[in-house]
Amino acid sequence: MPRLLPVLEAPGAAVCCAPLGSAPLSTEEAIALAGQLKALADPARLRLLSLMLANDDLESCTCDLTEALQLSQPTVSHHLKKLTEAGLVFAHRREGSWTYYRVRPDALTGLAKVIAPAGAAPAHPPTR
Repeated sequence: MPRLLPVLEAPGAAVCCAPLGSAPLSTEEAIALAGQLKALADPARLRLLSLMLANDDLESCTCDLTEALQLSQPTVSHHLKKLTEAGLVFAHRREGSWTYYRVRPDALTGLAKVIAPAGAAPAHPPTR
């Protein structure tokens, strides 16, 4: 398993490395960042994250996610494992045979800061 960027290893930690546009990444940082982006580069995983982020507590039960995505429980668990390995979610609690996963908002924020262009203004949602 690739080493996670330090910003993703500790909640509330400052960004470990400069944004891509301001300084070159080391080989190790590039490998770790690529692993995290690869974990996100899957439609089912993006949907899982969006479903979890839509909840006030940023948490969802695997039972709810399987139903929402119309995927089997082993498939959803596989995707959640990949997101967990990337440091983007974690298993928060268990109730019986079900596990509740929670998003690590600090990890997503840290990742966004690393890939944002240097000096970029925050993006505003498009108006409809």
